[in-house]
Order: sequence, then structure tokens, then C-alpha cells
Amino acid sequence: MESWPWLTIVTFLPLFGAFLIFVLARGAQEDVERGARQTAILATGATFLLSIYIWFEFDRGTADFQFVERVDWIPGLDIAYHMGVDGISMMFVLLSTLLTPICILASWRSIRVRVKEYMISFLILETMMVGMFCALDYVLFYVFFEGVLIPMFIIIGIWGSGERRVYAAFKFFLFTLAGSVLMLLALLAMYLEAGTTDIPTLLATDFSYDMQRWLWIAMFASFAVKVPMWPVHTWLPDAHVEAPTAGSVILAGVLLKMGGYGFLRFSIPMLPEATAYFTPLVYTLSIVAIIYTSLVALAQEDMKKLIAYSSIAHMGYVTIGMFTLTEQGVQGSIFQMLSHGVVSGALFLCVGVLYDRLHSREIARFGGLVNIMPKYAAVFMIFTLASVGLPGTSGFVGEFLSLAGAFIANTWVGALAAIGVVLGAAYMLWLYRRVIFGELTKEDLKGMLDLGPREVAIFVPLILVVLWMGIYPTSFIEVMEVSVAKLIEDHQFALRSAGSTLLAGR
Repeated sequence: MESWPWLTIVTFLPLFGAFLIFVLARGAQEDVERGARQTAILATGATFLLSIYIWFEFDRGTADFQFVERVDWIPGLDIAYHMGVDGISMMFVLLSTLLTPICILASWRSIRVRVKEYMISFLILETMMVGMFCALDYVLFYVFFEGVLIPMFIIIGIWGSGERRVYAAFKFFLFTLAGSVLMLLALLAMYLEAGTTDIPTLLATDFSYDMQRWLWIAMFASFAVKVPMWPVHTWLPDAHVEAPTAGSVILAGVLLKMGGYGFLRFSIPMLPEATAYFTPLVYTLSIVAIIYTSLVALAQEDMKKLIAYSSIAHMGYVTIGMFTLTEQGVQGSIFQMLSHGVVSGALFLCVGVLYDRLHSREIARFGGLVNIMPKYAAVFMIFTLASVGLPGTSGFVGEFLSLAGAFIANTWVGALAAIGVVLGAAYMLWLYRRVIFGELTKEDLKGMLDLGPREVAIFVPLILVVLWMGIYPTSFIEVMEVSVAKLIEDHQFALRSAGSTLLAGR
């Protein structure tokens, strides 16, 4: 395995597909569009299969980075093209490569304008997402981390379905870019202190307590916006409402996980003392997000906005779980991110099915769909129950482990976070009842068609993943288990060492 640059291939294969579309798409408009779609699905499908192969070859018994590649990028500054994955990043690579081909299929008929450019944008986006999770150099990570903004900005602004799509695209871009400027300053400060941007080296660097606090705040400004945490969450509902269906899937499925991954890769392991100092702040903001945005979701009349606010609430469990620094909490936060990526993406696809048929997302426009769309009603039910956290689905495992970690760390935090479970059931079941059940009274609904073969092909793999994660979660937990244990052990060792140093100084 060491003789092949597997991570480089899986990262840049989509970019190669984008290059082929750009170079080879010539001729009649219909031929260009067909070629772009086919090339995109082949490139993303091959990328997913390759990531599955890497997953099977991944050694679950070590916390070390695997499939490591290193080439000097800027030798004079000790900045390198350094790639590798551990048990944490491996899971997010799989999530990214799974959702992208599904998004291409979901856009097969709904995107009819500038199809070539749309497919190129999505392939570039996949390269940036996968590269970010594989990067082991801080500068390389930052390039991929910020590079994600450009294709997503274009996707929302050009192919968005609402009149305010340009406004939403700029709001998304400016919010995330503003936070990342502070992270860039943190990167520079760490480089000046450690003399390198190599992430494994930075993980072993002992920064002073005062410096840690400033670095933590700078990183928090970027990662909190990406999660997004309350009160810097306001860009997300606008972006979801205006984005095309596939854009919402990637936004909720992968881009929101970039903030959580940043906490796990940088803030918690590199800045342990500052993490312990700011943990009460994270708990507070997360609890507010869970309760407040759940109540806001109950008041929504737009299906996309309701699911968007539910995403903010679910990500509150993620931030609580990881900052408990317990085995259950951190594993639960990662599992919840994976589950939410699949479930929320599927829910946005469910909304997209209705929007493609009626061009409306208003909850009041629907009702009684079970009478004419039984397959759709069954699919929507599975993902609704997974979002609620029904045992046997992926949502239950993530929420249960996160709350278990919260109760271990602080009983009050666990109790307040548990309120969101009740509220989550309320707004999701309320949504399902109004859309699916009741009498079919509206004439324009009676002609709506049930799921077609292409749509079934989109939903079946997502259903299988949700049930697989819910019934056999060990197969996912064992991949991250050793890396999570090392993260917690290193964090506790750093705190003990800092405490001993402080006592010695006194």
C-alpha cells in the first residue's frame, strides 16, 4: 500500500474528472450536457469505490496516521504536501465520497442550465472536501478548508432556487471567510512558535497557557461558524433555502462537519489547557443552540428551513459530546456527525422530490401524500424516525453516546441537552404528519407521481447506511475507537503535566 499515493488519487480523481469535462465537452448542447453528467458520475463513483478500498485496508488497531504521503512543497519554510488519515478522518473521507455521487444523481434532471459548469463545480468541491480531511500540513489544510467556499458559493449563487440566492451565497461566503481570517492568524502564530506547519509536529508542541487561549479563540471563530454554533448560525437557513437540493445535501452532510473536525484535529489536541478553560462556554452555546433552534424549527412553514434549524440543534449534541472528553462523548460526537450527514442529506433530498414536482417547499401546500406516493411516504418516514433518534437507526446511537458522555461530564449539561430529544420528535413528527397524512384535498397534488427508479436508486443506499449504523454501530466505532482513546489520553496527560508544572512553580 505504501508504494501507491492512494490519498492523492482519491483526492484529485474528481478534479481530473472536472478537467475531462472542461476539455472534452464539445459539440451540441445536448451532447455536452450528457457527457458532463456521465463523466461526473463516473469520476465520483470511482472515487467512492477507491475510498471503500482504503477503508478495508485501514488498520483499525493503531492510532497512527496511515497511507502517509509527504513531498516538500515549500522547503525553505518547512511547508509540505503531507497527507494521511487516522480513525477520525477516515470516516469523513467516506462520508464525502458517498454523498457526492448521490448529489450528481439527484441533479441529473433538476439542473438544466449550465450543466457542464455545475458538474465541474461539484467535482472541484469534492476534491477540496476530501483533501481537507486528508491534509497533515496546516497550510495545506487551510488551502482545502477555504477552497471549499468557492465552488459552494458558485453553486448557491448560480443554481439556487430562490430569488435571494445571491444574497445567501454572499452571506455564506462572508460569514465563513471572516472566521477563517482569525484562523489564518493562529496558523501564523503557531508557525512562528513551532517553526513548522506539520500537524503531527504541532500536536506534540507544548504551547504556553496564555498563547493557547488566544489560539483557541482564533480557531473557535472559524470552526464555530462552520458547525454552525449559536449565535453565528444565521447564514445556514438562508443558504439552505436558496441552494439547489444537491447543494443543501453537501452543505448539511459534509460542510457542517468541517467545524467539528477542526475542533477534533486542532483545538482539543493542540490546545488542551485552553480547551479545559473554554469548555463551559461551549456547553452553554451548545445547549442554547439545541433548545432555541428546536423551538424555532417548530415555528417554520418552509420544509427546508425546518430541517436547517434541526441541523443546528443536532450539531449542538456534537459539540457537547466532543468537549466532554469522555470516550462515549467523543465517539458519540463523531458518530452523530456521520449520522447527521446521511440523515439530513436524505431529508433535503426528500424535500427536493416534492420541489421538483410542485416547485414549492411550503408545508401548508401538501397533505395526504401517502394516498398517492406510498413509496415516498415510507422513505420519508425512515429518515424522519432516524432524525428523531429511533432505536435501530443511526440517529439513536449518536445521540445516546453524546448524551451519555454529557451526563458523565456534567449532569446538568446532559439534562438540558436531553430536552432537545423531545423537541426534535415534536418538530419532525409535526412535519411528517402535515405533509404525509390527512386527506388528499388539493387538486394539483392528485397528479403527483411516486418515486421513480432513479430516485429509488438515490435513497436505497442511504437507507441501508442508516440501518447499518443503527443495527451494527460497532463496525463504525471500531474504526475510530483507538484514535479517540489516544486523543483523550493525550489531552488528560497534557492537563496533568500542566498541573504538575504549575504546582512546581508555586
